[in-house]
Amino acid sequence: MLEDKNPQRTPLGELGEFGLIRHLTKDIPLYNDTELGVGDDAAIVKKRDEQTLISTDMLVEGVHFDLSYMPLTHLGYKAAMVNLSDIYAMNGKATQLLVSIAVSNRFPVEAVEEIYKGLRHACERFQVDLVGGDTTSSTSGLILSLTVIGSAPEEKIARRSGAQPSDLIVVSGDLGGAYMGLQILEREKAVFIDNPDVQPDLQGNEYVLERQLKPEARQDIIAMLEKLEVTPTSMIDISDGLSSELLHICESSKKGCRLFEEKIPIDPQVYDLCEEFNLNTTTVALNGGEDYELLFTIKLEDFEKIKGNPNMSVVGHITEDENRYLVTRDDVAIELTAQGWNPLQEEEGEDE
Repeated sequence: MLEDKNPQRTPLGELGEFGLIRHLTKDIPLYNDTELGVGDDAAIVKKRDEQTLISTDMLVEGVHFDLSYMPLTHLGYKAAMVNLSDIYAMNGKATQLLVSIAVSNRFPVEAVEEIYKGLRHACERFQVDLVGGDTTSSTSGLILSLTVIGSAPEEKIARRSGAQPSDLIVVSGDLGGAYMGLQILEREKAVFIDNPDVQPDLQGNEYVLERQLKPEARQDIIAMLEKLEVTPTSMIDISDGLSSELLHICESSKKGCRLFEEKIPIDPQVYDLCEEFNLNTTTVALNGGEDYELLFTIKLEDFEKIKGNPNMSVVGHITEDENRYLVTRDDVAIELTAQGWNPLQEEEGEDE
């Protein structure tokens, strides 16, 4: 489905591992307290009077992305967003990024350049230093492994375990868009496989497609909360679905919750697409995943500070008991269950 826009194809072996690294990382700017980035056995970062935050994620071709419709530049950008989002989910600032790539010889140098183009765009936009990583060969496609380093003052860090009774549950943005973008891409891929002469029908779905192919980590929400003088009591990013993430907070905090269906923010385009695909909108918002919005709890007295803010929606509250309920539009409380994506579920099933 993707047109090859890089007619020049330089074999990876022509540059070699270290030559490729030098080629991809030359002239990378530094934005933070990095004394030495790429070029030695390790990067050097100045120590500051803050807590260091570290997170890592791996993206595997055929599991986390499909190159039949995922542009390589978008893949690099999305890989960075997946990692940066973890730091923002701790109410921190992302400062350094390390990128390791395992790539088969079916990819020329120009393809890896496209991935780095997306990575560098993300680092420039979010002022993060790309300080190193590794490259190696792969016999099973493309694998990206990223590690992000960040920091935050101890008193500002938002752990999953900090939610307290009567805290309000808040989400940023809207939910379900990334999942519906994936449904459109998978549908058009199936049509293309059946008839390669048919052009993809993507018109009018730009919002949900961008939510899937080029998500944005919510650094802006962290800055907004700081300006409003609101420190979340707990926080997590929504990668596997609202229900899964809220249950993570409840489990870690040993508390319950009441999540109100009518309060969940959903874009009108998602409503329309759910009707087209015969899907339940609430189920999509609860379990779709990959929105990379932030889910957090705040003290009840902070409500007035965020009230009316179009970037945040109060969707429920934390309870003292450990019962976790979704309250439907008909005011019926049902048990909240996690049905989000589990990357190990299939493998576990095969072992049984």
